Amino acid sequence: MVNSRLSAEDLVARFARLGYARVEPPVLQPADIFLDQSGENFRRRMFVTTDSEGREMALRPEFTIPVVRLYLAGDDAGALAQYSYCGRVFRMQAGESGEFVQAGIESFGRTDTAATDAEIVALALEALNEFGVHDPDIHLGDMGLFNAVMEALALPDAVLRRLKRAFASGRLTVDTLDQVLGGQGQADASHAGLSAALVGLDPATARNLVEDMLKIARISTVGGRTSAEIADRFLRQAGQAEVTLPDQARAVLAAYLAISGEPDEVSDLLRALSVDEGLDLAAVLAVFDERTGFLAARGVDVSKIRVATAFGRDLDYYTGMVFEMRASSESRSLVGGGRYDRLAQSLGATHPVPAVGCSIWMDRLIGSTP
Repeated sequence: MVNSRLSAEDLVARFARLGYARVEPPVLQPADIFLDQSGENFRRRMFVTTDSEGREMALRPEFTIPVVRLYLAGDDAGALAQYSYCGRVFRMQAGESGEFVQAGIESFGRTDTAATDAEIVALALEALNEFGVHDPDIHLGDMGLFNAVMEALALPDAVLRRLKRAFASGRLTVDTLDQVLGGQGQADASHAGLSAALVGLDPATARNLVEDMLKIARISTVGGRTSAEIADRFLRQAGQAEVTLPDQARAVLAAYLAISGEPDEVSDLLRALSVDEGLDLAAVLAVFDERTGFLAARGVDVSKIRVATAFGRDLDYYTGMVFEMRASSESRSLVGGGRYDRLAQSLGATHPVPAVGCSIWMDRLIGSTP
């Protein structure tokens, strides 16, 4: 049973004793930073207001971006730093309250990628064990592996963008591959030129381009939609047309997405695929295997970890390992996290900063049973 004597504060205090200094990012955050990272559709899950100068602000819908902003604004920016936190997040989710308590940890600046990944996973597992959730289901994926396969296949930008968006939202599997590539209808012909121009641009750049064009035309709203919402509509249209993928690349991608199992099994299957198809996956597989070794060294039973090459998490900023943990009786995640080495740079850092962390849904944990 869950250890009801423990609280979120007890957990974050434990993290602090382990070297993760507690921080408390402001509850009110600029809304655009979340929309730039996760798309305008994320607005539907946020509680948004405006400040006295008309800027859109949001009650923090998650902790990672606010913690990165705090890190960049402080004396630790660019250096080694480890933080813990505990507080409320505000996010609309069907059938649930829009207010949750999360505790978590974030690590910045460490270059020993595999060891740091393993530490975060192991600490999350130890936290669940302390609360009485033993032998949770551990689901692990790797955005770095996915990106390496995409790079090895030398896919066009339009295809890459479609696949990455589907992967991050958990919609890219062997069964859905044709649907993802097939599109959902053609974009409006009157907007075809603009839609084509947006293909291949990153979401923030594309959104800024459309918003600038609307400002030049002195358009602020259309049919009740803001310029940001209009920009996002064009982005969706740019990604709706059918894209083509060579038969060999499609077969390789399908074979990749079908791989799942224990870490060592998945590693063997990926190495075989790389040899058979001439894919250069040596560097990412070395990190993958090293991480497995570090997890085992920390006492984690790696045979109970389920790795799936198609497993992703619904935030666009992940660059490497991603994972979730669930109690056997729960369909919802108790812990979620991963590596996000480019997020700090996208929020203003002069160079990429290695970073990895996780969040624990305390409301779900305290109310769950193993």
